[in-house]
Amino acid sequence: MSTTQDYDDSPTLFDAVAEPVTDDTDAGRSRPGSVFAAEHLSPAFPRRAPWGTATKLRAWQAEAIELYQAKQPRDFLAVATPGAGKTTFALRLATLLLDAGVVRRITVVAPTEHLKHQWAEAASKVGIRLDSNYKNSQGAHGSHFHGVAVTYAQVAANPALHRAKTEAGRTLVILDEIHHGGDALSWGDAIREAYEPATRRLALTGTPFRSDTAAIPFVTYVADNDGIRRSQADYTYGYGQALADHVVRPVIFLSYSGQMRWRTRSGDEVSAQLGEPMTKDITAQAWRTALDPSGEWIGSVLRAADTRLTEVRRSVPDAGGLVIASDQADARAYAKHLRAVTGQAPTIVLSDDDGASNRIEEFSSDVSRRWMVAVRMVSEGVDVPRLAVGVYATSTATPLYFAQAVGRFVRARKRGEIASVFLPSVPQLLGLAGALELERDHALDRPVSADDPDFSPEEAELIAANREEKASSSLTDQGTFEALEAQASFDRVLFDGGEFGTAADPGSVAEADYLGLPGLLEPEQVSTLLRSRQAEQLRGVEARGESASQLADHRRASELRKELAKLVGAWSRRSGQPHGSIHNDLRRRTGGPEVPQATIEQIEARIAILRAWFVGKR
Repeated sequence: MSTTQDYDDSPTLFDAVAEPVTDDTDAGRSRPGSVFAAEHLSPAFPRRAPWGTATKLRAWQAEAIELYQAKQPRDFLAVATPGAGKTTFALRLATLLLDAGVVRRITVVAPTEHLKHQWAEAASKVGIRLDSNYKNSQGAHGSHFHGVAVTYAQVAANPALHRAKTEAGRTLVILDEIHHGGDALSWGDAIREAYEPATRRLALTGTPFRSDTAAIPFVTYVADNDGIRRSQADYTYGYGQALADHVVRPVIFLSYSGQMRWRTRSGDEVSAQLGEPMTKDITAQAWRTALDPSGEWIGSVLRAADTRLTEVRRSVPDAGGLVIASDQADARAYAKHLRAVTGQAPTIVLSDDDGASNRIEEFSSDVSRRWMVAVRMVSEGVDVPRLAVGVYATSTATPLYFAQAVGRFVRARKRGEIASVFLPSVPQLLGLAGALELERDHALDRPVSADDPDFSPEEAELIAANREEKASSSLTDQGTFEALEAQASFDRVLFDGGEFGTAADPGSVAEADYLGLPGLLEPEQVSTLLRSRQAEQLRGVEARGESASQLADHRRASELRKELAKLVGAWSRRSGQPHGSIHNDLRRRTGGPEVPQATIEQIEARIAILRAWFVGKR
């Protein structure tokens, strides 16, 4: 077989004989006999492969490697949904490149300390030794290592050092979750400087899109027909395809709404129903109130999530749950709630420190532990395959973060497993949950007109309304925000683009119908069961002589009466005007009977008048 050469004069994967090691830095290191080991690595390392895929590459992994071998590119971007097996794909490719002599060194760049250690562990299974304890102060890594595993922040701290290491030998650089290369201008510049000389670069991500227009290093952007530059992947394996292949779990989202009340800077009280149409800032305050650890909302949702976890563990005995919190204080408080509910102290992961990785590994291996509570670090890249139930208790709502967070629960191990994620009934989150299968590319240019295919007139109008009709600063001041009350009510279930369920109180039979779904179901069975349970609930409503719309009206009127009473109380404290006088004033302005006999429209009109009074429009 003749030896072929690629663009950089390095032998290709098809070489019959690899070149001997000649550079001094590699002299003490044996060549890895790792292709065989890589072939026997689980397609979803670090845990067992999903149903029907063990002992061999998944179809997408084999197809992507075949494409790489055919193209022999210097840069290759693989986009694969979380849980699809990007690590296994990358390590198989790395062993092929090492065995062929195309590269002599491997560098892995990961977002977090935990992930770089996880990469080193996975690489060791296929005979590739990566130093994940490497420090910038060391200079050179040990000769018995094939390379290093570092973080993006570590590279940004000294890009010149990492460039020198890259230039010292033919290097494959694996850029895990490459979208982090655009997190900061300095990071992007550092990644380019450090790894521009690399022989090969393999970029991996489960979410190639970002919420900004920062260019991601070593990613190709191609202008579409409208001139918008979009990232172009060399190979894409999306959630929808992975779901059809039984590579990932289907996800059911259980959303909870409820009445929220908080105090403003001036001492006024504001009340709103979570999930109802409101200005952006009022929605944010209602959402923040729901997540307040002292309120009833989060306690009710955590109890419901634990009930769901108990049901799942009947079929999947090692299933675990994860609560994603906004900050450390909330994480600790949520952990106290869970301990009171379960009698077991949950694992708490507060930051990306030396002990965090150990705590995650302990939780992953100790199947008796039910819950882990964490801030951001567990939301991306961390593999705990037994996670099956999640609570999205954070106010972060970017598509990137949401997709990565949900990705913690979709790694399939056996056919029929399903994931359950609890979340607030907030329009942003419900929209993201409904579009889970949507594949997005990172756009450097923003759509600006209705002529653009990605332009949404509804979204544009909402943004304009929020910009022009924001509530007064006295209602939304973050520095003096005080949550007063947060009640929870079960809202709906979202699955496969559909919505199921009728509004219900926590602990009700209607809620239990959905919390008690079996832990092992095929996607088609999930849809059938959800439709069946919704139909049963509607029949029960009709049997009581009420239509579904009438039931919703009753609940809506009750919630509005509560909201009106609280606003009247707040205005009375502010103005000194008696409650009865306020109600009479409102009746004169809107017409209609007293509150118990008033229609929904009349109550809504009175609430609108009161809210206007709070912003000086009386």
